Amino acid sequence: MTTNKSVFLEDAIEWTHVKAYRSALLRFDENGAPDYEADGLLVIGKKAGLEHALSPYLIIQAGSYQALKPLFLDIPIEHLSGQLIAPGFIDLHIHYPQTDIIGSPAAGLLPWLENYTFPAESRFADESHASETANFFLSEMLRNGVTTALTFATSHPSSVNAIFKQAQQKGLRWIAGKVLQDRHSPDGVRDETEQSLIDTETLIQQWHEQDRLGYAITPRFAPTSTEAQLKGAGFLAGKYQNVWIQTHVAENLDEIKWVRELFPNSRSYLETYQDFGLMRKRSVFAHCIHFDLQDRLLMKETGAAAAVCPTSNLFLGSGFFDFEKSLAVGFELGLASDVGGGTSFSPFHTMMAAYYVGREGHTKNGLSLSPSQLWYLHTAGAAKALDIADQVGNLRPGQEADFIILNPSKKPILERRISKANSFEEVLFAYIVLADDRVIDQTFIAGA
Repeated sequence: MTTNKSVFLEDAIEWTHVKAYRSALLRFDENGAPDYEADGLLVIGKKAGLEHALSPYLIIQAGSYQALKPLFLDIPIEHLSGQLIAPGFIDLHIHYPQTDIIGSPAAGLLPWLENYTFPAESRFADESHASETANFFLSEMLRNGVTTALTFATSHPSSVNAIFKQAQQKGLRWIAGKVLQDRHSPDGVRDETEQSLIDTETLIQQWHEQDRLGYAITPRFAPTSTEAQLKGAGFLAGKYQNVWIQTHVAENLDEIKWVRELFPNSRSYLETYQDFGLMRKRSVFAHCIHFDLQDRLLMKETGAAAAVCPTSNLFLGSGFFDFEKSLAVGFELGLASDVGGGTSFSPFHTMMAAYYVGREGHTKNGLSLSPSQLWYLHTAGAAKALDIADQVGNLRPGQEADFIILNPSKKPILERRISKANSFEEVLFAYIVLADDRVIDQTFIAGA
């Protein structure tokens, strides 16, 4: 139920179209610590004067039901007993054109690219195919509670237009980019150096900051771009400081060997990107498995972030991300599905895989990341890595109202386990281990 009655709070902002939801509530403080309310209230609305149909609902307040109810006595409240309201999940690295090849067997990364990825991506020169796939992909993401993602398209501008058109229609905060790959790629996906950079700049000017959309300069990975293309990408990254950069790094040992042969003057695979001006805030590097201390320090120094992809790393046998050493250095990171190398769209599966990886010989006490850490890395932490923490990823006043409502009764074993939980960390872990898309009862995009 929606009310158009105006509400004034202590900040003197007038709100209209106010809606409120009572449920268990998960959010995070400014340090990433969990802030869990067993009986919480989420209140959203539109700022007076900005309440046109396409303006997003913003979060007015979130916290204890008992503390907040007196402030909203005239606002109807939707009571969601036994359910959980949480921020929408953020996926830091995913390939929408690989939707149809998820679950394809391969000996490793490079054979997988050759046998599955490149043939599938060549079809995205056809915008009708790209549009149909983008629509299915985004629907699947929303069904799994993912409300924002950093997304690879293909080397075809039509693939970028398709994903942005679909995301815009759905009102999503979404980031994507055209893949740059002008060498070591087969016909059908290989682009031409100069034209690829012209197309990238055209797409930036067409789509970046249109509604809730953002553009990412997207070299596939260093081996598939010439020095001229990487130099051009670095030039655009310097010219358009508020766009994102996304690529892959240090995923596979064979890949690292290949990069060393192609770029012998760079100290490491990661520093190849630094050498071309592609490391800065809003640069997101997928995988980051085979790093040394200097690589981790460079991530911290430049403000770049890592997209950790545990299901694809396990599936392709690439290796284990070192959470302990990375968190000790303190560079930004978050979780990612990496579909189609990744094996599930579900953030619960990704968090479970990250828990496994976190135990793999890296922790001093044999434990892994805590349940609340895993949720943080897939919500508020991922938003921080993307430099959009003021907009999405949490349930804090002023943020856009992207959130999910989880209903454990949709999976009886989950509901039973939660009823036996002795702490909120046990509740969160029960969701990680036992939940799937059936438990995502509702996904809200900017309050809708």
